[in-house]
Order: sequence, then structure tokens, then C-alpha cells
Amino acid sequence: MAKLTLPDLAGKAVLITGGSTGIGAALARAFAAQGALVSINYHSSEAAAKALLKEIEAAGGGAMLVKGDVTKPADCGDIVAKTAERFGRIDGLINNAGLMLGRVPSLEADEAHVEAVIALNVRSVITVTRLAKPWLARQGGFVINTTSIAARNGGGGGAVLYAAAKGFVSTLTKGQAKELIGDKIRVNGVAPGVIATPFHERYSNAEAMEAMRKTIPLGRVGTPEDCVGAYLFLASEALSGYVIGQIIEVNGGQLMP
Repeated sequence: MAKLTLPDLAGKAVLITGGSTGIGAALARAFAAQGALVSINYHSSEAAAKALLKEIEAAGGGAMLVKGDVTKPADCGDIVAKTAERFGRIDGLINNAGLMLGRVPSLEADEAHVEAVIALNVRSVITVTRLAKPWLARQGGFVINTTSIAARNGGGGGAVLYAAAKGFVSTLTKGQAKELIGDKIRVNGVAPGVIATPFHERYSNAEAMEAMRKTIPLGRVGTPEDCVGAYLFLASEALSGYVIGQIIEVNGGQLMP
């Protein structure tokens, strides 16, 4: 396959939360390959983050690491501030940080678990977007929220709270698309299906993965790289300048809304 080249992404500063592994890491590589300046937020995966930065820089890309827990507003402020300080601008935000935090039936989850799921998957999106907005509005920019197929199908066993949180993100995406377009900020989302990432290594055993694979018309589980094109498309003003408030489903045909 010929290398995709999107000149309008070159020189853009893009902040990716949860960017050290899985889909986030694939996005960091892809945006850096387009000549974008990438700020890779991570929390606990320091070794993976450092290895990713080394890989991007070895390939001639521009990137930085910024450690921070997006469930903490103070850390969110630090993540945005350090990105803007280093690059002098923020042109794009990808709210990618999110986890299930364990398979727990929704009515068996204690208050601490409910709060943790909401803080990571919902509140972080609101907080980081709020803090990045003044920078994005300076020259117009984009926000891409990572939601999930679970937002539409309610999630698998023990994943209802995560699914509900992602449903919130999908609705927020549509609403903020209307709120922020006046500032020339385009807001869209990507909903991955079953993707082979550390997420499923944590929460899904081999038997569960095979059961999910059988429901996918394409016949295989997705990879982080399968998701990249949707994000690049939504980031490029040249390709998607008239696209706002949309959720692109990337799931091998498992769900066709």
C-alpha cells in the first residue's frame, strides 16, 4: 500500500491522551509520520511511553511525553500546559484515555468503582477539552473522542458501566460539535470494535476473544492500525472539513448502525 500523505497535518500540534499503548500509540506513530508534533500523554505505562518516543524520534518525527492522570483536573491542566509550552500551540486533541477498570455487573459495582469509571472515561474528556479549547480556538482545530462499539450495544458481561460511559462520550461528541464549531473547532469521534490491545489483554480471555471474533463478518479481530485511518481522516481539514458531530464505526462489520 502506498504511504498516505496529508500535507495539512504537517506541523500541527496534536495532544493524545492515553497515548502510550494500543490505539493511542498507533495514532502517535501515524500523526508523527504525517509531520505532526505529537504530545503523548501517559499515566502508568512509562516504559512503553519512552520506547514509543524513541521509536518516533528515530524515524525523524517530533514528539514529547507528558505524564499525568487524566482523572485529576490538576494533572489535566499540567498536560495541556506542558504541551502548549513545548509546541507553542495545540491544533488537535484526541481524547483516547479510557479503561473498563474490571468486569463488574452494573448493580454490583460499589460507589468507588462507579466513580472511577466515570472519572476516567467521561469526566476526563470534558476536563481536557475545556482546558484545550482556548488553544484550539486560536487557529481552529479538531477534537476526536474515542468512544466504543459498546456505546451502541450496551457492552459485554460486566462492561455495562463502561458502555454507558462511552455512550455519554458519543452523545457529548455530538453536542460539543454544535457548541464548538463557532470557534472553528470540529468535534467528531471514532468507535472501535474488538481491537487487539492491552485493554482486551486485561479484561478478555482467549475464549471470550474467539467468541467475539466469530461475530465479526470480516473474520478477525481488529488491530490498532486498523483504527488509524479514521482518525487521520477526521483530523484533516482537507478531507473532512465539512464533517462534524460524526462517530465513525471501526469494527469489521460487527455492528452496522
